Amino acid sequence: MTFELSSSSWGDEEIAALQRVITSGQFTMGPEVAAFEKTFAEYFGSRYAVMVNSGSSANLAAVASFFYRQENPLQRGDEVIVPAISWSTTYFPLQQYGLKLKFVDVDLRTLNVKPEDLEKAVTPKTRMIVGVSILGNPAALDTMRDLADRHGLYFLEDNAESVDAELKGRKTGTFGDTGTFSFFFSHHISTMEGGMVITDDEETCHLLRSIRAHGWTRDLPENNTLVTSRGDDQFEAYRFVVPGYNLRPTELSGAVGREQMKKLPAMTRLRRKNLSKFQSLFRNDERFIIQTENGKSSSFSFPIVLDPARNPDREAVFSALHENDIRFRIITGGCFTRHDAIKYFDYETIDDLPNANIAHDFGLFVGNHPRDLASELEKFYRVLDETCN
Repeated sequence: MTFELSSSSWGDEEIAALQRVITSGQFTMGPEVAAFEKTFAEYFGSRYAVMVNSGSSANLAAVASFFYRQENPLQRGDEVIVPAISWSTTYFPLQQYGLKLKFVDVDLRTLNVKPEDLEKAVTPKTRMIVGVSILGNPAALDTMRDLADRHGLYFLEDNAESVDAELKGRKTGTFGDTGTFSFFFSHHISTMEGGMVITDDEETCHLLRSIRAHGWTRDLPENNTLVTSRGDDQFEAYRFVVPGYNLRPTELSGAVGREQMKKLPAMTRLRRKNLSKFQSLFRNDERFIIQTENGKSSSFSFPIVLDPARNPDREAVFSALHENDIRFRIITGGCFTRHDAIKYFDYETIDDLPNANIAHDFGLFVGNHPRDLASELEKFYRVLDETCN
């Protein structure tokens, strides 16, 4: 029995949706994408949802939208507060738009940013905060929202790993001025490739729609917040108003997304049932540090940090997992300042990021799936129990 990192959540419904698109002959972004956007926005209680071709593109478009606002746009050289642990594409758009990153350490129990350290990172040059809920566990998003409001900061919430998680009765992804999502194969819902940005701000929505498609106006309503029509239909069809990209999703992805949304609540319940089993196995074992839930996790996966005080033999643990066909990987991207790409960034750290480095050196995760994993989790615990002192 192999304990895989990820598995397909598709069924006959998704295959039928693909066939529906193939039969239609409409493959580029159209009514399927629009319908998925509408369903997604309604599910999260957001005014607007804009689909793109990946979660990475969602972050890129969201960051870009803050630079082209008519009032108080971000500028190159502005500072942005970020957690020390996240996936690379949380950070890359920030670097590409010339922002200075202020890395804040994580709490070793939640793996999310330490809320008590956020205030220390704020300077007169701070303009934005990026919140990330790691592996399904809600970060201190309410604290971040309060910090942003008190200091007049933009708040970008990267919710790629935590679709359907909740904090104080509110879905993660809805606390920020923008919330971004990923629909990659291993994530809570999968559209092959795909991502989404949600917002309640009309101007941001219009900017996102323009940035998504070449920076033009064609996808905007006639009465929009960006430009006034000049009455020349030939020109208006190819009128470029902001620097943009081609981040458009396909109709295939939109159609599959509509089917996946129907399954999301049930899949989240199964993930949470597996989380309860995992917690029952590991909660009282001091050899292992597991995530303390903040709010209601949607349990992307099962992260564990080997207690460094016990001087664990990490290589022996890794070998045992390999030998027992248990797939695993580093926690999200580990401590990002440890990666080679950091040499291209303008950044500073609030301290030496001790917890992020411990998670980097002694952490791993195994996958969660929307099906019963009791046997796999019992095997995982048994292997670690036999390997660790």
